[in-house]
Parts: sequence; C-alpha cells; structure tokens
Amino acid sequence: MFDMAVGAAAAGTAVPRHLPAPPRGRTVVVGAGKAAAAMAASVEAHWRGPLSGLVVTPYGHGAGTTRIEVIEAAHPVPDAAGAVAAQRIFAAIQGLDQNDLVLALMSGGASALLAMPAPGLTLDDKRQVTRALLRSGAAISEMNCVRKHLSAIKGGRLAAAAAPAPVVTLVISDVPGDDPATVGSGPTVADPTTFDDARAILARYAIALPPAVARHMEKGADETPKPGDPRLKAARASIIADARGALDAAAAFAQAQGVTPIVLGDDIEGEAREVAADHARLALNGSRARPFVLISGGETTVTVRGNGRGGRNSEYLLALAIALGGRADVHALAADTDGIDGVESNAGAVMTPDSLARAKALGLDPEAHLANNDAFGFFSVLGDLVTTGPTRTNVNDFRAILVT
Repeated sequence: MFDMAVGAAAAGTAVPRHLPAPPRGRTVVVGAGKAAAAMAASVEAHWRGPLSGLVVTPYGHGAGTTRIEVIEAAHPVPDAAGAVAAQRIFAAIQGLDQNDLVLALMSGGASALLAMPAPGLTLDDKRQVTRALLRSGAAISEMNCVRKHLSAIKGGRLAAAAAPAPVVTLVISDVPGDDPATVGSGPTVADPTTFDDARAILARYAIALPPAVARHMEKGADETPKPGDPRLKAARASIIADARGALDAAAAFAQAQGVTPIVLGDDIEGEAREVAADHARLALNGSRARPFVLISGGETTVTVRGNGRGGRNSEYLLALAIALGGRADVHALAADTDGIDGVESNAGAVMTPDSLARAKALGLDPEAHLANNDAFGFFSVLGDLVTTGPTRTNVNDFRAILVT
C-alpha cells in the first residue's frame, strides 16, 4: 500500500499532463523541493521546444537532466548551497517579458532549500529560527508563515520579480489542505498571511529570536505580495499530486486484496502521539467487519523534549504500539512518502503484533523511548525501520493500520 501511495505521487506520472503550451519567447524553468529534480527531468522528457533553468533539491535527491541544472542543498535547516541556489534562481527570472514563460516546479522542502534572507538578515539568523521552529511542535503552515516573513523570495516574491512574464507553477503538495501558498512557503503564490500572523506564531511557541530577526519582525516593513497584487496577475498555480490521490491509490490496492479500506483523512494534524492514541481507539472498534485497514495522511508534529532520534512517523508508530498493547490482530506502518522521516535515514517503521514482546526480550522500554523522542532507536534495534532512500516526491505522511 505504501508503494502504491508513493507511485501515485511520482513526478513522472503527474507532470506531463499538466504542462502548459510553450510560449513564443523563452521558457525558464525554476523550482525547489524534494521532487524538484524528478519534476525537472519529466519536463525535459515532454517539453516541446527550447528551455533552460535550474532547480534545487536536497542532497541525494538529484535526477539526470541535461538542460535544467540541478543543485543539491541542505534540508530541513538551510545551508550556503541553498542560499546560492536561491540567488541564482532569483536572477534567472529577471528581465523577462510577457512573451516568455517561467515554469516553476514546487514541492515540499522548498522552504529550506530557497534560502534567501530578507534584507538585514543572515543565513545563520534563518538557521537559528528554523531549528527552534522544528523543535517547537508548530504546524507546517505556521512554520511557513514565519519563513515567508523572513525571506526575500518566498510568499509570492519570486513571481513578483518575474513580472510581467507569466508564471505557471506546478505543485506536488505536502501540506494539509493543499494550499499552493503554503507548499514550500509559496514563492510564486500571493500570500494571505501577515507580519502580525508571524509574530503571533513566534509568541505562541516562545521562539527565541536573534536580535536582527527580532528587529525585522517588529518593524514589519516589507509585507509579502497579497491576493490581487498586480505583479501576480499573470501567475497561476496548480496542484498536480497530493495526499488524497496517494491514499486513494493505496485504498484501491487494499480493496483489490479483499481488505476494506477506511480513509480517515488526508489532512490529519496534531501531536504524533496523540493522533496515534486516537487511531488506536478506532482500530479497536469491534463493530467493523474484518479485515479492514485504517488509512490516513497529513502531517503530524512532535514537540521535542528528549534527546533521542526519530521523526514524527516513527514516534506515531511507537505511541500506537504502546496504545495497542500487543494486540495479535493488528499490524501497522507509518512512513513519509518522501523517504525521510524528519531528518533520519528511514522513511518510518512497521509495527507487528509481537513488537512489544520482542522489545521486552531485548531489554527495551517503549515508554522510556517515547519519552525521550527516540522512536528511531527503538525500531532500529527491532530491525523494523522502513528505509527506502529518497523517493523524489513528497505528499507527506502515509499511515496504515491493518486489523485482521
């Protein structure tokens, strides 16, 4: 089922049917995200006419291209390579006119990869704020609101700089709700959020700000382009792959195997361990005919209080295992469709009915691992990590609980 979900969101499947008609003038391709290189390769394979450009993707996510340059940079905390890539992308769309076309390829991860600090801020300023947000438990929409207001390229600024050239953005969505303005912090999409919103988020999570960031946020002088901004009148964005399509593909596969799929939603948010507790209660509901599988997507969060290793999917699964208490009739998987659970080398993990018994035999304490945010360590010892490597797409979390 996980393979079906990832395959449904593949760039090679999604990109070709959404390509616009070539313009009379130049076509400049730009992009960022975990799927950016695969999207660029698909554009090259199906584009009629000349094109040039560059995209930035995380280290290890590259794909073979000949006309569109691929740059690799750090994620989720930006580095100098991402800063250089952002500057070059911003420069590539300068000087175009209405006969040209900017084709923007955006997917999850673009926020960190397009590191172009607002005037007066440094890359280190952004790195400090990013690290704090990642540990805070903030939702992706909240994080990206802040990022837009610390950037010179996000929140519609890239499209504004390309005017009057038309900008067509193809988006593989990794955010609950599939809002193009949130995916990758929406570099080519008008931003409805404000400095006031960003300040409220920083206060809500008690984020300690570097002095330059504090001054920038207090001043709030250079707002992002808003809906209706004339510079964005020739910009449009389309979601070409999303979590719903991935879950539908997984559900169809389950149905074909004689297992009833129950899709809980593609936009589930909340603390990973709390979502797991809710899903455990649903799995133990004795009123459903078996076998059935609970399928869900979205993006949970983890408020880091320990010093262990593990992303949100591994933490969800460990909390689920504890809540189920070793039920003999339940198996589960939780993994990120991009192949990376947080910053770890695994996509997620699997849980079997004997996970807790095997852990006990090995001297593992599940509750202690959960308290230390060390789900990676727990499932690594059990040999139950799901490791795919980069999938070069990203429609966020995939979770399945099979009850037989």
